[in-house]
Amino acid sequence: MIATRIKDFGELVKFSHTVFLFPFALSAVVLAMGQATLTWAKGFWIVVALVAARSAAMVINRIADLRYDAQNPRTAARPMVSGRVSKPLAWAWLIAACAAFVLASAMLGPACLYLSPVALAWVLGYSFAKRFTFLCHIWLGLATALAPLGAWVAMTGALDWPIVLLALAVACWVGGFDIIYACQDIDFDRAHKLHSLPARLGLHGALWISRGLHLLAALGFWALGPLFGLGRIYLTGVALIALLLLVEHVLVAVKRANIPMAFFTVNGVVSIAYFLFLLIDRLASA
Repeated sequence: MIATRIKDFGELVKFSHTVFLFPFALSAVVLAMGQATLTWAKGFWIVVALVAARSAAMVINRIADLRYDAQNPRTAARPMVSGRVSKPLAWAWLIAACAAFVLASAMLGPACLYLSPVALAWVLGYSFAKRFTFLCHIWLGLATALAPLGAWVAMTGALDWPIVLLALAVACWVGGFDIIYACQDIDFDRAHKLHSLPARLGLHGALWISRGLHLLAALGFWALGPLFGLGRIYLTGVALIALLLLVEHVLVAVKRANIPMAFFTVNGVVSIAYFLFLLIDRLASA
């Protein structure tokens, strides 16, 4: 029974998708180590905060979209739609995740605690963005960008502008691939009056916006190098990431059925590669 509950929870919050979040948060930790010391306790609470915030965001998304998920063939097998996770249980998980996030924030210091309600409001609010704005993809990007920002504040106790550049690059990257992901539901979103860039602009127009966002993301990653004194290893990684993003767009342009692979596989490699090249660069220059 416990194993089944854990499996259902993992599927509900798409735990495998944390690969998009964790590497950039860890990258911020590595960058902050030039100014602050990473202790085991601090590392533990940073991980708890990240898992809790993302879990809360995904659970509220499933609760808010339950009616739509039940009508969309692509999402009809999700745990709440199939009845494997009840609404009361989902709400209990949501409350627990929010409580864990606030607790972790408190353990990371006053700055994190004071900012935790703002962060929660933003990440939870994303689930309702498609009701009123086609900029919901940017909202999601900025919500994900809170991960490196939060990790930096947890490490240093302050918010410094160079780390904001990493956050903005992450926001553009996530917004770009979320537009690609939303291309699967163009007809459904239009029929149910849900807002998204693909529903508003069509496939062709939305993909051009996605390409522009990914170009900005690559430029942001590149510009971060001199700000933090990163060298050739890091810049080689950024060049690889730019190539991966190009491959992603080629895959989608060739066949719309390639969207799931472009969304998860390519972007999973992007986030992990970014962290590894940054980490190796730092270690090599130490």
